Amino acid sequence: MTDVPAAPRSTRAWLLSDRPQSRAQARLGRAYISWLRFASNPLALVGLAILLVLVLVAAFANILAPHSPTAGDLAGAQLLPPLSPGYLLGTDDQGRDILSRLIHGSRLTLTVVLLVAVITAPVGLLVGTVAGYAGGWVDGVLMRITDIFLAFPKLVLALALVAALGPGIENAVIAIAVTSWPPYARMARAETMAVRHSDYIAAVRLMGASPVRVVLRHVMPMCLSSLIVRVTLDMAGIILIAAGLGFLGLGAQPPSPEWGAMIASGRRFILDQWWVATMPGMAILIVSLGFNLVGDGLRDSLDPREAGQ
Repeated sequence: MTDVPAAPRSTRAWLLSDRPQSRAQARLGRAYISWLRFASNPLALVGLAILLVLVLVAAFANILAPHSPTAGDLAGAQLLPPLSPGYLLGTDDQGRDILSRLIHGSRLTLTVVLLVAVITAPVGLLVGTVAGYAGGWVDGVLMRITDIFLAFPKLVLALALVAALGPGIENAVIAIAVTSWPPYARMARAETMAVRHSDYIAAVRLMGASPVRVVLRHVMPMCLSSLIVRVTLDMAGIILIAAGLGFLGLGAQPPSPEWGAMIASGRRFILDQWWVATMPGMAILIVSLGFNLVGDGLRDSLDPREAGQ
């Protein structure tokens, strides 16, 4: 932690106080301690930097892209190698600038990741906490439904859903979301069962709190840290599934600059014009690595066992 820039003395002492004067101070103090633990991991900071670059590139794609991502030059600019004049990463068979397509494709990747996370995390958390807290036949029904989804490989089930719904980025998001929530439900159920008989939950019930309030206000917050870590670690897999659907022509449709579709269009030239498929593949690799590094850092910083040391 000595490598982490320290906050001003008074602010740092206020955040690290072992006797907080308010709930806000206690929450900010815990968040600050988690940040110090996260920032002490150099690889986690590298992953965070990768994700920040992804967000900035997606936000300013129209400014950063030197060429149109969809319109190409069929008169002499086809399959140009990297470092060609005006084309840093070369061009594809349609004469389109690969760098510009990668920059605009970051928007699609970030959109898919955010939409899937927004859909799957709350659904999995709700199903898991309700099943774990209620028990009995409610737990049995919800977990058997979860087991049905877990019985199929994610990519196979996503392919079946997209084939039924039709190709397109919206349907791809729905298919990925439907296949991604069961692990979150399992994790939330396990943590709920570990705390549902604890003393503070019993005290809340004795105060007259309804089961709905207990689950929403007291059980779900206990599962959030593990859920955030799991979602972050799963982002790399979501990116790969989205790229796989795009590679098979079931995701974003041409001429959208989706990275998986770019790899599919470049596989015909992989031996001679390797850059057409390699550049989007490297983009997927770097972004997936960034999410994994951030997930590992969050797992270490949010682990309550580490916090007590």
